[in-house]
Amino acid sequence: MNGSGCPNNTNNGHQPTSQLLSLDSEGHLVYVAPINGEQFVIPDAPRKCTWTEEARKKGAAFPHTEQDWKMNNKIAPNVLNLIGNTPMVELNSIPKKAGLKCKIYAKLEYLNPGGSIKDRIAKRIIEDAEKQGLLKPGMTIIEASSGNTGVGVALVSAIKGYKCIIVMSEKMSNEKVAVMRALGAKLIRTPITADSYSPDGIFGVARRLHKEIPDSLILDQFSNPGNPLAHYDTTAEEILDQCDHKIDVLVVGAGTGGTITGIGRKFREVSPKTKIIGVDPEGSVFAIPDSLNQTNVTFFEVEGLGYDFVPTSLDQTVVDRWVKTNDEESLIMARRLIKEEGLLCGTSSGATVSAAMKVAVDLKEGQNLVVIIPDSIRNYLTKFVSDHWMEARGFQTCENVNNHFWWDYNVENLQFRPITTFQGNEPCNKVLEVMKDKNIQEVAVLKLDGNILGTITQKHLINKLLAKEIQAHQAVQDCTIRIYPKVNVKTGNLGLVSRILEKDNYAVIVDTQGTGHRKKEVPLGILDINDLYEFICREQNKMTLK
Repeated sequence: MNGSGCPNNTNNGHQPTSQLLSLDSEGHLVYVAPINGEQFVIPDAPRKCTWTEEARKKGAAFPHTEQDWKMNNKIAPNVLNLIGNTPMVELNSIPKKAGLKCKIYAKLEYLNPGGSIKDRIAKRIIEDAEKQGLLKPGMTIIEASSGNTGVGVALVSAIKGYKCIIVMSEKMSNEKVAVMRALGAKLIRTPITADSYSPDGIFGVARRLHKEIPDSLILDQFSNPGNPLAHYDTTAEEILDQCDHKIDVLVVGAGTGGTITGIGRKFREVSPKTKIIGVDPEGSVFAIPDSLNQTNVTFFEVEGLGYDFVPTSLDQTVVDRWVKTNDEESLIMARRLIKEEGLLCGTSSGATVSAAMKVAVDLKEGQNLVVIIPDSIRNYLTKFVSDHWMEARGFQTCENVNNHFWWDYNVENLQFRPITTFQGNEPCNKVLEVMKDKNIQEVAVLKLDGNILGTITQKHLINKLLAKEIQAHQAVQDCTIRIYPKVNVKTGNLGLVSRILEKDNYAVIVDTQGTGHRKKEVPLGILDINDLYEFICREQNKMTLK
């Protein structure tokens, strides 16, 4: 028997088991993440764990380190002792407006010290590594993360005195970056479009750093048994205790899969009648059956949920039903949770509650649904919390509060300037030379098919070169701004343009061509606040002359 919360603790087919597992003095398995080994091992290796509900009921031996769960109302010796034992609250306004009959309870994981449920696994994985002799004073911790685990690892490292490097995609919010740096962590960002396994992806970069840095350890939340075990031992126990074991449905989002695996396995043993609902964003591939994953979505704004691979730490068999969510419903629900329930939560919370509402329609009076609220508003103050951000992405309507005559004019009415374009394989020094010679501040970078990859500004390019994050001869696509201000020429109006230009220096005018997988965005032009102002003045003069 290989344990209940652990998703992968046997030979993964890439390295001999002896290199990955051994026993400590108490007979517990010592786990070394395979990504630390000589041969690169992907984080979606087949799950080998032999856990079954029946085996645990028969009293099968538990080979892992175990952690007792207990309430702690005393003064904490340090902030790590405040991780866990998060409160649960009933949702009132939102379920009432939906006419739901069941009770919906929210487990507020964003009240952990680091602001998310990931504090639990950071503490567990690091302390397990210490007990097993894998992590010693003076070592460097490396972790690939979407942000929340990175914050948790940085927090635990700060208290325990470890050096910490977090590898994170540029998709993730700048607030997460600021928090981790404040905690003393070093941040390495990877391109949004980089394949996770490529040399430029989060796992490839983490792997390279581990080879370059002596006395370093990759924790690897995607395969480390401490991830699901943290939730098996504590989160699940807290939920059961808070609800007196009366839980009909439990709704959990899946990122690395550790939360839903750990909680799900505990419930399979203790409360098998509870239905476990997994939440997966459109564009991710976790859901079963696989037909649920068929979509044209290739990018989603929600952070902390879903991937384009199935992590080793995700046991899909504990999930009774998967619910897919999209960005619009998730982000709008997150804002409703803040405004109507007073829960200062993040994007993944909107996704999980949105899914919970779909499931709750089938529940009756007297039944209880519990939903996990994974992270905090702190990470998204410049993203979904911002009206500008929501409007620029079409998730919220731009309100013409000052009754401007030009507000609803289509962008096509503007005489926007043509935009200079470069192929992504052009060297940075050539691009910068052209921009300086022609006094161009912003250019578009194209893929080979003419689809826009993103933009480059002089300031951004020079800063990257000065920081030595890129070399002069490198392809400009390596430092392209992939998420940039844009307006669709057919659907955008001047109201949207004005809102974007309140925050950004420019907006790219794009045209959407084709459908499905052949759909692409082609840059037509660019404008700034001066272009908008001059157009409005001309239109106003015309009206005056009439």
